[in-house]
Amino acid sequence: MVNEKDILRERGICVVIPTYNNAGTIADVVRRTLAQCQDVIVVCDGSTDGTLDILRTIDGISIVAYDKNAGKGTALKRGFRKALELGFAYAITMDADGQHFPEDIPLLLQANQQHPGALIVGQRKGLDKAERSKGSKFANAFSNFWFAVQTGRYLQDTQTGFRLYPLRKLHGLSLLTSRYEAELELLVFAAWHGIEIVSTPVDVYYPPQGERVSHFRPIRDFSRIFVLNTVLCVLAVVYGLPLAIWRGLTTLLRTVYTLLFFIISAVFVVKPLTMFYMLKERDLERRRMALHRLLWRYARFVTLRHGIPGVRLSIGNPHGEDFQKPAIIICNHQSSLDLMTMLIHTPKLVVLTKDWVWNNPIYGSLIQGAEFYPVSEGLTVLLPKLRSLIDRGYSIVVYPEGTRSVDGSIGRFHQGAFYLAEQLQADILPIVSYGAGKVLPKGGRLLRKWPIRIEIDRRIAPDEMPSHGSTLRTQASNMRKYYIQRYAEIANRIESHIITATPSTTKNGAEALGNQNRPSRQVTEAPEKQNRPSRQVTEAPEKQNRPSRQVTGPPEKQN
Repeated sequence: MVNEKDILRERGICVVIPTYNNAGTIADVVRRTLAQCQDVIVVCDGSTDGTLDILRTIDGISIVAYDKNAGKGTALKRGFRKALELGFAYAITMDADGQHFPEDIPLLLQANQQHPGALIVGQRKGLDKAERSKGSKFANAFSNFWFAVQTGRYLQDTQTGFRLYPLRKLHGLSLLTSRYEAELELLVFAAWHGIEIVSTPVDVYYPPQGERVSHFRPIRDFSRIFVLNTVLCVLAVVYGLPLAIWRGLTTLLRTVYTLLFFIISAVFVVKPLTMFYMLKERDLERRRMALHRLLWRYARFVTLRHGIPGVRLSIGNPHGEDFQKPAIIICNHQSSLDLMTMLIHTPKLVVLTKDWVWNNPIYGSLIQGAEFYPVSEGLTVLLPKLRSLIDRGYSIVVYPEGTRSVDGSIGRFHQGAFYLAEQLQADILPIVSYGAGKVLPKGGRLLRKWPIRIEIDRRIAPDEMPSHGSTLRTQASNMRKYYIQRYAEIANRIESHIITATPSTTKNGAEALGNQNRPSRQVTEAPEKQNRPSRQVTEAPEKQNRPSRQVTGPPEKQN
């Protein structure tokens, strides 16, 4: 079973807990958080009730402390800076008063895996039924309304403090106000800059009225919020809206340019060259090889030399695969870009395609001349043709899922590739593809900025296949499990750094991702600017009288 604490660290996720005078709850909150995440930063915002002394008794956390209370906005900024200093890519924030359940951290992790680079909002369940003051209910509705006005998006809970922030995508930190309304500002700035905002339901605990710790000052705080929302509404018109228009235009232009480049180069370069080789080369085998080389060179020019705008393609080949020996190459299928990223490896590739690809009016004659075959012919008809290709040194590419994945997940593997490997006594060469489905997903019309990573794994010889299963069905099932694991490894590695730089400026693609500053463990640091008294052992408070955490089912469908 996968350890979620390890996944959090692999993905560069820490927890930041700002606290001010929460001596009665802080120990329980921090210890339960440590049970979920190895990397916890607590910001002691000028507490005067012994909170800091309690924190010093807890091992394995990083403490940021200062003498004077500066407000939640300042505490968040200092916590984020500490997280960045330690090399983290994301920070989960939660309140120190026990309102949030640390046991819900896996729900935010799950949302982060499904929406890498997004700002995840822990939408509190049952807010309409919870025992809250009229001021609290009004403040949440008030905040939701103005967020919708300022961004054109609607969230049901804009005041929740239980969130996951993509640290290097945050904007406006230097402009952030010092108090708790800073959390609304972070949402607004994120929306203006096109960061995906995803809500995921989480539990919430409201203690009885007499036990609650609140620092909300109705008249002063509502006045400050009114002024802030006035400023944000003005900025929405002069900054947020133009930014959204510019972002939409650049995305559209990037997509149109890429499409025109492909069509023009295919029609006026590739197709004439195809006709030239078809007429020039009388020898059939030399003609086929010329067409294969044309495909290979064109694919390498488009993806490696010219490049897809906004995309950085990187390749991992740790086993030194040279593609000299024929094999059945299998790969997960995410996007219509998969074919182009596959053809760059060697000229001696044949891909089993769908009918619409084989009959394409632009490049259909090229792939037909290069002996690509439609899978609709059936394995019985194809087997002799494929055996001839293997004998002549060609590798055959099969996408075992049969169709592109909508969300990038690994679908069910069919048995065809494993049947071919068995019948042809050929090696199976696994190639794992990441990112193409995020650049251009199935059904998508616009190109997104995202890196593509191709990793070439170790060959599996025919005599090794029984170790993967005694039947073709079990081999396909076990290979799918292997792909799910490998894809997750690549995703964790890349997505913990995807937000540190745009794809066009990342140095060596995903190769540069190993250089991290993230420590192997967290060390408690001395508080900043404190006159520390002689050490006094302070007993941690006993676990509070609060409801035991109920085990809930899988998270509800995300908004």
